[in-house]
Amino acid sequence: EVQLQASGGGLVQAGGSLRLSCAASGFTFDDHAVGWWRQAPGKEREGVSCISNSDATTTYQDSVKGRFTISSDNALNTVYLQMNNLTPEDTAVYYCVAAGGSSCEHGVQYWGNGTLVTVSS
Repeated sequence: EVQLQASGGGLVQAGGSLRLSCAASGFTFDDHAVGWWRQAPGKEREGVSCISNSDATTTYQDSVKGRFTISSDNALNTVYLQMNNLTPEDTAVYYCVAAGGSSCEHGVQYWGNGTLVTVSS
């Protein structure tokens, strides 16, 4: 059974930081790009960041570039999202995902649970 267990969300003031973690199991972690999507209240789900576990290539949504950093630990099958200088616009449920292949260009194959991030102004 594929599991992507996200954690680390919470309430933080604008300008603060959070680090999300996602523990993956049930599939070959090294063979899949992994990343994060988010869904803000009343908005569609959107991709935030992705990392290829084969060559460490990363991608970021423009609105988070320079503030968020994605990383992964292949030994632990875990992906992280360090979020700095958070703004109220970052408030959303953040989902951990795994792509259908090793490149971030692949579509999402597996969805994990969400973790709520709330940024107060």
